[in-house]
Amino acid sequence: MSEDLEMQKRKLRARKTLEEVSKMRGMGTELVTVIIPPEKMLSDVRHHLIQEGGQAANIKSKSTRKHVTDAIESAVSTLGRYKTPGERGIALFVGHVIIGNNKSRLISVVVDDPPDAFPSFRYRCDSSFETSQLEDMLIDKTAYGLFVIDRSESAYGLASGKRHHCQEHITSQVPSKHGRGGQSAQRFERLIEEAAHNFFKKSAERACAYWLPMIDDLKGIIIGGPGATKDFVVKNNYFHHEIKKLIREPHFDVGYSNDSGLRELIQRAGGLMDQIELDVERRLVDDFLREVMQNHPKATYGEMMVRSALDQGAVATLLLSEGLRKRRVGWICKSCSNEWSQTQNNLTEIPKCPKCGSDNLVEDPDKTMDLIDELTELASHTSAKVILVSLDTEEGSTLSTSFGGIAAMLRYAWS
Repeated sequence: MSEDLEMQKRKLRARKTLEEVSKMRGMGTELVTVIIPPEKMLSDVRHHLIQEGGQAANIKSKSTRKHVTDAIESAVSTLGRYKTPGERGIALFVGHVIIGNNKSRLISVVVDDPPDAFPSFRYRCDSSFETSQLEDMLIDKTAYGLFVIDRSESAYGLASGKRHHCQEHITSQVPSKHGRGGQSAQRFERLIEEAAHNFFKKSAERACAYWLPMIDDLKGIIIGGPGATKDFVVKNNYFHHEIKKLIREPHFDVGYSNDSGLRELIQRAGGLMDQIELDVERRLVDDFLREVMQNHPKATYGEMMVRSALDQGAVATLLLSEGLRKRRVGWICKSCSNEWSQTQNNLTEIPKCPKCGSDNLVEDPDKTMDLIDELTELASHTSAKVILVSLDTEEGSTLSTSFGGIAAMLRYAWS
């Protein structure tokens, strides 16, 4: 498996965990977060937790005292499974989480394969989990600045990883070029140019103020717009001198100078933005959409069809949506010993045995995993390439909503 794919999967797992734990709440300050950096000794962490458990005996509320003690004991027990924090550290999120009707349930979520190393040790007991270090790991550090402008409006933002962000859309007060009663044409022209100068200056200054704090992480600045204004603004030094060094050539013609213009700029500048995956992702999904419409397509979609194509070694590239939230669950029937696997939503109830109809089932942990991980493993058996497609583009959203988030480009036409 390529290093890029492995990193993508680690980030996706971390993002799913973040989505889950950030929504969880305790009835009091009884949710325990333990962040362990790789250089921290687990014996020191266990000793710290045991001390915190002793302090918990002083909590006045009987219910909170019991819940905090349970959480700390669970955390100590979980750490007993590890000899070291590993290369990047471990995060534990443990506590009694509200599940409705004034009831709570003890949950334990472990992150032992984060995208990057946890920078510092953290212990916190609160009504919510501490997730800031996990959030920081999911911020794409490599980015391009985006800037589009004409005389009527401008917009600026970032393209980072697979995502683009419009920070601000500015409209100008530059008058149109027509005569005004009582004013000479020359005077009116000067007023127009002065207003345009002020608008260009304001747009560039605001964009530079946004980019300068992150300048070390910027790979370049991409400029676009409907006409010649974009070239005029760059040529006449409206940008800060440090930002101007990052401006890439050429400048691109786009139809708008707003958020839609930023999206179009990304598409047109895809070849320039060598570290940005938006354009690659868009073209991959576009190729799939074109292929699937052919009479004998070298493409297929849906879990059943893609799984069958993987089994026959027909898949060249597997496209999986990051929005997939399903598991491949292995079940064992206690009544008849039947074993089988099926795909389920994370919150799906326990099914009935397809052989005897019993609901006396137990999950097989050795055969249960995230659906993305399971399909990726199947793809590796035949050296199929795997692409994780984000939801942050129109094409990525189409893959998720219209094709179930699972599609494949094939090595040959197949049915």
